[in-house]
Amino acid sequence: MSAASPSIPAVKAAAKPASRMNPKTKRYLLSALTLVGFFLLWEVICLASGVSDLVLPRPSQIAVVLWQKFPLLWPHTVQTLYTTVVGFALGVLVGVVIGVIIGSSRLAYDVAYPLLVGFSSIPKVAVVPIFVVWFGSGTVPAILTSLVISIFPVVVNVATGLATTEPELEDVLKVLGASKRDILWNVGLPRALPYLFASLKIAITLSFVGTVLSETVAANKGIGNVMMIASGNFDVPLVFAGLFILAVLGVLLYAISAYIEGRLTGWTQRKTDMAMA
Repeated sequence: MSAASPSIPAVKAAAKPASRMNPKTKRYLLSALTLVGFFLLWEVICLASGVSDLVLPRPSQIAVVLWQKFPLLWPHTVQTLYTTVVGFALGVLVGVVIGVIIGSSRLAYDVAYPLLVGFSSIPKVAVVPIFVVWFGSGTVPAILTSLVISIFPVVVNVATGLATTEPELEDVLKVLGASKRDILWNVGLPRALPYLFASLKIAITLSFVGTVLSETVAANKGIGNVMMIASGNFDVPLVFAGLFILAVLGVLLYAISAYIEGRLTGWTQRKTDMAMA
């Protein structure tokens, strides 16, 4: 081969397109197109079938309601978001503490875990009237309902994450002079982070369920209260507008949790971008 002849890798590099869409951008684009396609299909089906607005309003009608009644819905949206975030944060805090205790002690696991399972099996709609009797109607019962409904998945995942620490690793660390607290802080909790963030994604959606449930039963403010009044007035587009707001809030908090997870536990995630390149 002469010196002027290009090498095979150089020919392949020249033949390769100069620009290529980033895999992450491609996934986001496909997700957005899927969402748009879903709403377009919904609109077309409603128009083609002639279904009544009292049964299934069109997305365009829901958008009009959101635009026209945004000043009315905004304070209720803020109230629901505030209640959910506070209840979720308290639930995560309590769940992490209980999960650490249960995951670190076999005795605590045997004593407390059956009680937690039993409490989690109680329908949360049954505890809302109790909270109303104790604290009156309003924000506090909604926060408490959001709290109690989000505790269990956090406890289970944190305890599971701590339980995955290898006994051999603990023995080695103890030989090196590490205390049980050192092992928990430097090994157990970092290993439990992926489990914790997996539970947060579940607990976020459950927190919204608890908040809206309480708002429909014992509150005069919030998206749940708006939906209850709208359903009583047969204002179905407004009900769907409330559902849309709840979905957007849920996606927003989920995205924040996923971002924090990526920053703190990136070492546990597969390099999907490199695999798809």
